[in-house]
Amino acid sequence: MKTTRQPPFTGSATTLPTTAGTAVGSSEKTESQETVLAPPDEQPQVLKIEEAPARQLGFAIVGLGKLALEEVMPAFGECKLAKPVALVSGHREKAVKVAHAHHIPESSIYNYENFDRIADDPSIDVVYIILPNSMHAEFTIRALKAGKHVLCEKPMAVSVEEGQSMARAGREAGKKLGIAYRLHYEPLNMQVMKWCREKKFGKIKSFVSSNCQIVEAPNIRLSRELGGGPVSDTGIYSINAARYCIGEEPIAVTAVACFPDDDPRFREVPESVSFILTYPSGVIATCDTSFGTIEGRRYRVQCDNGYIEMDPSFSYRGLKLKTKALLEGDESSEVSEINLRQKNHFAEQMDGFCKAIINDTEVVTPASMGIADLRIIAAIRESYESGKPVKIDS
Repeated sequence: MKTTRQPPFTGSATTLPTTAGTAVGSSEKTESQETVLAPPDEQPQVLKIEEAPARQLGFAIVGLGKLALEEVMPAFGECKLAKPVALVSGHREKAVKVAHAHHIPESSIYNYENFDRIADDPSIDVVYIILPNSMHAEFTIRALKAGKHVLCEKPMAVSVEEGQSMARAGREAGKKLGIAYRLHYEPLNMQVMKWCREKKFGKIKSFVSSNCQIVEAPNIRLSRELGGGPVSDTGIYSINAARYCIGEEPIAVTAVACFPDDDPRFREVPESVSFILTYPSGVIATCDTSFGTIEGRRYRVQCDNGYIEMDPSFSYRGLKLKTKALLEGDESSEVSEINLRQKNHFAEQMDGFCKAIINDTEVVTPASMGIADLRIIAAIRESYESGKPVKIDS
């Protein structure tokens, strides 16, 4: 069969008639019958073109452990408002390698002894504390006194008193202090918060959560002196999630802990802790956390007209959200999985903190939230050590 080939296109935007009764090549074309096929030379106004932010804030990363190196430093590549400008580490050789990888000058590497010199470094706007829990208060207060805003990893500190001293230092310095509860910036958890506020699935009746993993020695999480233990490390996620789902502060807790005799890893901190929090409205939160079980990170909000479930809920990526809503007269409603574009939690968190600084607005996860969690953690410990329920002071 003989075929013909069209000559190459050499002209401008081409049009074809849109009316079926008009033959190709007919001179009887009207403007309404023509459709432009090739785009014009000018860019359409609806095309969004990304522009560089007017201002980026410089971050000093304090502590170059696993979290800093594997999650926080890579996250800067997805930040719009935050950039790394300085490092603080007790291991200079490691810090130099990290600095070179992120184009940070060696002159901007500090250690824990000369840390206070950051006050003379104008490139540093924010100090991100990623140290063992027992060091949070000291370096947060020193950074605030140096005139820097501070984002501190959770738990905020190892005691309520330390947390209060950190908050006071922030007020006295006139600087922002945020606690790194990254899930407050994560799209799926933010959706859950919105639904719970709106009572989308009815009145909340109960909350159940589990956050467990295996921790091998040596690890700072296993040291009581460094502020370790499963409640402050992994259990705090369940505590915080219960707050943003239930929308209340607990008034009492009952807790039990397991210190296995045959496992030397847990001679200073418990392997597992289970705790029940009660709230003013009558809602009950049942949670468990462990350093000795296979990884599991989930929560469920049980409502009178359905439920909300995240599993996994606390991981750095791959979160999944599903819901079930009971329709009137139909208790076999299908479970729906909710899909939202997932984002880098750490990038969103650092950019969110920057927005609060640039716009001088309230921090999404302020010091008061960190102190509230410290009160709950202290009450959980008192309960499992005494074997009795404990009231939680507000």
